[in-house]
Amino acid sequence: MNPFLNDDEIISWSSLKPEHVVPDITLGIARVKEQIENIIHHSSATYEGCFVAFEKALEELSYAWRKVTHLSSVSDSPKLRAAMNEMLPLVSDFFNGLYINNDLWEKFEQAYRAEALRSGLQRRHMDEIRTSFVQNGAELSAEKKSDLVEVNRKLAKLCKKFSDNVLDGTHAWDVIVRDENKLRGLPVSALAAAKASAQSKGEDGWRFTLTAPSYIPVLQHCENSDFRKEIWFAINGVGREEPYNNLSNVIEILGLRKKQAQLLGHQNFPDYVLSRRMAKSGSKALDFVESLHAKVQTQFVSEIESLEEWVAAYKGEEIAKLDPWDVGFYAEKKRQQLYSFDDEVLRPYFPVDSVLSGLFAVATKLYGVTISELPSRCYADGEAREEGIFEVWHDSVRAYALYDEDKTQLGLFYTDWFPRETKRGGAWMNPLRSCTQQADGSFSLNVGLIAGNMTAPIGDQPALLKHREVVTIFHEFGHLLHHLFGNVPVPTLNGTHVAWDFVELPSQIMENWCWEPAALTRFAKHHKTGEEIPAELIEKMKRAKNFHSAFAMMRQLAFGKLDLELHLSEKEFEQEHIDTQIAAFLQGYTPELSQETTSNICRFGHLFSGPVAYASGYYSYKWAEVLDADAFSRFQKEGIFNREVGQEFRDLVLSRGNSAPPEMLFASFMGREPDSEALLRRSGLMK
Repeated sequence: MNPFLNDDEIISWSSLKPEHVVPDITLGIARVKEQIENIIHHSSATYEGCFVAFEKALEELSYAWRKVTHLSSVSDSPKLRAAMNEMLPLVSDFFNGLYINNDLWEKFEQAYRAEALRSGLQRRHMDEIRTSFVQNGAELSAEKKSDLVEVNRKLAKLCKKFSDNVLDGTHAWDVIVRDENKLRGLPVSALAAAKASAQSKGEDGWRFTLTAPSYIPVLQHCENSDFRKEIWFAINGVGREEPYNNLSNVIEILGLRKKQAQLLGHQNFPDYVLSRRMAKSGSKALDFVESLHAKVQTQFVSEIESLEEWVAAYKGEEIAKLDPWDVGFYAEKKRQQLYSFDDEVLRPYFPVDSVLSGLFAVATKLYGVTISELPSRCYADGEAREEGIFEVWHDSVRAYALYDEDKTQLGLFYTDWFPRETKRGGAWMNPLRSCTQQADGSFSLNVGLIAGNMTAPIGDQPALLKHREVVTIFHEFGHLLHHLFGNVPVPTLNGTHVAWDFVELPSQIMENWCWEPAALTRFAKHHKTGEEIPAELIEKMKRAKNFHSAFAMMRQLAFGKLDLELHLSEKEFEQEHIDTQIAAFLQGYTPELSQETTSNICRFGHLFSGPVAYASGYYSYKWAEVLDADAFSRFQKEGIFNREVGQEFRDLVLSRGNSAPPEMLFASFMGREPDSEALLRRSGLMK
């Protein structure tokens, strides 16, 4: 039995044990090698014989490895980590080696020339695969290919180590508070969660960790400055404290990426990575970031100075630079005073089940689909399965089916919303499996998942979410719809396999419905009374939306600037100087505070948890937000639940994957190029 190689759409998660990883993936690699040899020596030099056959050859192993990496994200264990670390260099070598296989490359070139008259989707498929070969070293000399293999191997290992260090460093720290006076100002929900967390460890008092639902309320609401400072330093120590220090890993990763890019004929890593994205080059991406920076800098400085003045008046002291652990706390105090609004009052109206029901209702109104929860449970090892019950990997995970208007099933997906010590931080969507077209023209199911680290339920009380957590769920569901709606018959061109600076459009556009009264009143119901969220509360929330909007935008621009400058730099970085160099990069992008702070590079998983990940691509969030602000303007003009507009967005963007360049997909929906000012107008930064 080789459970990771099982091709079933419905996965038996309990059968996927760590001891199966090495034999299953090893067998999977051997099987692909056989198929590759068959393509080289026996297949015809045609589109079907090479390009289609290559795609099919990789399906089994790719699916198996996605299961491994998924379990590493949600159910980490020493045995699984050891097995993954053993196989990671071999898997990396194998996939990278395909593109530098001379015989395979020559066969593809032969087929590419023979099929010069192919057009449409087949032509794009051929072009994309050929470009992938070139971009991954097919045309290099034997010596450079050998160097590239070594670089790729080291990158895979270092990025996994970086990710492990962040996970371990995050969960290595906690604090038990026994004096409730130390927690003055914390919301009832945060206190209850901290109490439950302490009890789960057999402790009296309140337990705080470095998971977002635990530490964010402290920085935002706790009156005790010393405790805020303690939490702030703990967060900023993740990835910097021994034995989980990532600083040397970061510097080595940066150096290897530069070497990789230069081996492949590019001056730097951004030019290499972005050559197939909308930005096209590192300089153009940096120009985009710096252009937005210039447009919001005056307002950013004004917001910081205004907050310093407000804090001085509030404390009855002279105006001074703020301590870094005080910024979020006093910003929240000021926001509450200005708008008579505390977002904690929204929690009772956002129980997670109601949020999900509302989210699914929005999808139904826009796209004509229905979503049904499937009976599911987490099985113990060896436990007998029940007929009709979907297996999940944890008791809190749920399974769902997505159906089209004609009742055709489009896909399956899982949700995993709450923190665990074996689960990585953040929120994400994973496309576990892309559909394939059957002989009768129908499609198999797309399978995916959405995960996060939201406020967990406490006792008999349901999980009551903050509005920002609601926004996150809508965001990840947008990614999921992009995957589940995909119906491109070429898996590597389907769903979310698009340019990285386009992939956030489907996710970010979904966030807009979290702010629309017509949407909120459909699902924001008090968890005890069922009362609909009051109109005046929605109005307060909307008025407060753009509070410190320049500050929020500058924070994202700072991450994008940091990312690009690190990867564009011609100089090698050294551990003792890199933070000083980063501070120079970010001059004018971060507020002047009472003391210098270190950057987040040692825990910045977006940049360093994978050989590419979001590296040289963090600007994509703002790039795609420009697209989303513009695209949503059409819904605002024609109706936020306009079924025809929703269907057009589904048909012209969500279902088309990478079947055409992203610029064409956007223009097909909007009838023009993007309006670069749309985001600034929405953020209240342009009249």
